[in-house]
Amino acid sequence: MAKYTHAVTIEPEKCTGCTTCLRRCPTEAIRIRNNKAEINAVQCIDCGECIRVCKHSAKHASYDKLSDLDFSKYLIALPAPSLFGQFNHLTEADFVIQGLKDMGFSEVYEVAKAAEYVTDLTRIYLNGDKAIKPAISSACPVVVRLIKLRYPTLCEQLVPIMPPYELAGKLAREKAIKEHPEIDPENIKTVFISPCPAKVSWAKSVMEGQTVYVDYITSMNDVYMELLARMKRDNVPGADSASEAGVVGIGWATTGGEAASLMNEGYLSADGIDNVIKVLDDLESGTVSDISFVELNACSPGCVGGVLAPTNGYVARVRLQNLRKIGGLVVKPNNIGDIDENVGKGDIPAEYTEAEAFTYMPEGAPNMLAMMLAMKKAEALADKLPKKDCGASGSPTCRAFALDVVNGEAKLEDCKIRPQMEG
Repeated sequence: MAKYTHAVTIEPEKCTGCTTCLRRCPTEAIRIRNNKAEINAVQCIDCGECIRVCKHSAKHASYDKLSDLDFSKYLIALPAPSLFGQFNHLTEADFVIQGLKDMGFSEVYEVAKAAEYVTDLTRIYLNGDKAIKPAISSACPVVVRLIKLRYPTLCEQLVPIMPPYELAGKLAREKAIKEHPEIDPENIKTVFISPCPAKVSWAKSVMEGQTVYVDYITSMNDVYMELLARMKRDNVPGADSASEAGVVGIGWATTGGEAASLMNEGYLSADGIDNVIKVLDDLESGTVSDISFVELNACSPGCVGGVLAPTNGYVARVRLQNLRKIGGLVVKPNNIGDIDENVGKGDIPAEYTEAEAFTYMPEGAPNMLAMMLAMKKAEALADKLPKKDCGASGSPTCRAFALDVVNGEAKLEDCKIRPQMEG
């Protein structure tokens, strides 16, 4: 069985049990036990919302430290499109590419370039007869995991194309092997520069039968200061550092960029995890019509707002807009023939079965019948609770607390309000 590796972790010594993360977690994956926050690995989608709201820096994301990378190997940097929005007064993407090479990377392959290929592939998919519409973008791993955990009936609507950073790793590695036959392929490694922890989890959680093309994932925060020190205005980028991505690929960094690039008017785009959940609720209930494509981003206003990005997402969005104007970014043609006909589809299931529903469950997890019985008992217990959803019990809502009691993870006396109400 595949193992899901979470990137979001808690430092108990820094946690004060303040319940802020408990109340803000979109999937109710956090509990307060013994005055410390705990994360339920089954429910966590690595959105990073707890990292964003924690006032005590008790939550953080694990990733490959820049200092731990072996630069004696042939390392290929895979910069996310959102990286180009971190720098003020950036006039050309070439300066970032040159800076990465000056940091010691042997090569740079822009994820924005791969995003343009994904755009072309998605357009072909939507125009075919296999797409179940509205088709849902599979680019955001938070959204994919959320759908798999809470909206299983929507799984078949996920676009079965690997995300841009995975495709970038695949193409970058193939290119390096072809151009440098003298290098042992084992010494060619790809390094994705990520704006969010969910992408770390995606790459570190190798599903059965899946090939992962990203070897390391480092934080955009880690790279930023090192990169900034090397991006000198008088250091003119070399010809081999020219950006190959156009306005379409860079546009993926902000919400609406992916959908707009499809040149299809029938699309919906939304960002922010709360808004994403509302859209998925509507999709599941069938109340969304006249839509052929849905782009959802857990972070607002898109990947530029990821918790591993150093710059405010809205500021970064403006900088990208300026780069598109000043840098003269245009639509660059791609040769779709450069891509294999069968692009792998990551961990998106072709069919959703009960076994698949528990792919990430720990060993000994209950079966569906047991879960339904537990839910029935919990609903009955929840009717007897005060329905304050105050979080004082250590569970985010009274309903969640009732289920915790039924599952033996909490005691009825943990509710601080109920005894007073009974008295």
